[in-house]
Order: sequence, then structure tokens, then C-alpha cells
Amino acid sequence: MRAQLLLMAGWLAVTAVQGADPKSDNRTDAAAAFARLKTLVGEWEADTQKGKDHLSYELTGGGTAVVERETAEQMPGMLTVYHLDRDRLILTHYCMAGNQPRMQARAFNPASGDLQFQFLDITNLSSPGAGHMHNVRLRLVDHDHFQSEWQFYEDGKPKFSETATYVRVR
Repeated sequence: MRAQLLLMAGWLAVTAVQGADPKSDNRTDAAAAFARLKTLVGEWEADTQKGKDHLSYELTGGGTAVVERETAEQMPGMLTVYHLDRDRLILTHYCMAGNQPRMQARAFNPASGDLQFQFLDITNLSSPGAGHMHNVRLRLVDHDHFQSEWQFYEDGKPKFSETATYVRVR
């Protein structure tokens, strides 16, 4: 009985972290979110606190991955790849911090276009407390506008967020 209670508590905790209804079909949500990400293919710009930011999106791998390339006036270029992993939507962010966090989509609202990713794991982290991108929230407003919020963690807690509103330029 105790083992069953522990198993049930663990399952409930995972479901709560995922932000999913236990009856929902995560494959459908991940597939729908990925289909929505594919609509970003093109060129985007935003005015940020650090200056002009430029994003380009392209499909690769026969349409199985969305590649985001980021360039800005005062920072090195970065790359993020979004792809399905069976019934999960995953991103890997190749960061100027020199590490590569992976995040999993935990919530997607097709009506609002709100897509939330949470930290899954990371490669090339210099120390356990080293800074890295940890969570991402995208709001896919319409065909020509979206918003992003990237949350940076250091020493196991949020340090800052970078937000931007992008407009399609091509």
C-alpha cells in the first residue's frame, strides 16, 4: 500500500510539473505546438534593451526540426533547435554562455498561442551553479507577431529574464 501511495504521489507530482491534465493526450499537444512553431519560418526583428535583435527560422531534416538563429548588435550569435521526440516537444539552446540547455514543452494553449518550456537537462555546464537559460515562454500572437521570455538561472535560482516582442520582416 505504501509503495502504491508513493507511486501515486510521484505520478501526481510529475503531472503537476508538466502542467497537463492527466487525461490529456500529450502527443497531440506536442504535435500541435510543433506545427505552430513551423509557422515562424522567416525573418523576425525586435527592439530590445540591448538593441536590435534578429531571428531567422528555417525547417531542416525534412521538416522534422525548426532551427532558430539569433543575431544581435552586441552579442554573439546563438542557435536553438526545436523538434519532436515521440510525444514530447524539445528545444536545445546553443548559448553564448557556452552550454546547451534542453527544455521540454510543458504547456501549450492553442487559443492564445502560449507555449511554455521548462528545463530538462544541460550539457557543458562548467559547475552546478553556473549560469544558463532555464525556462522559455513563447506567445505566438498571430502570423506576424510573437513574444518571447527567456529565463536565466544562476546558483539554482532565477537571475534575470530577457523579453522581446518580434515582428515578421520576411
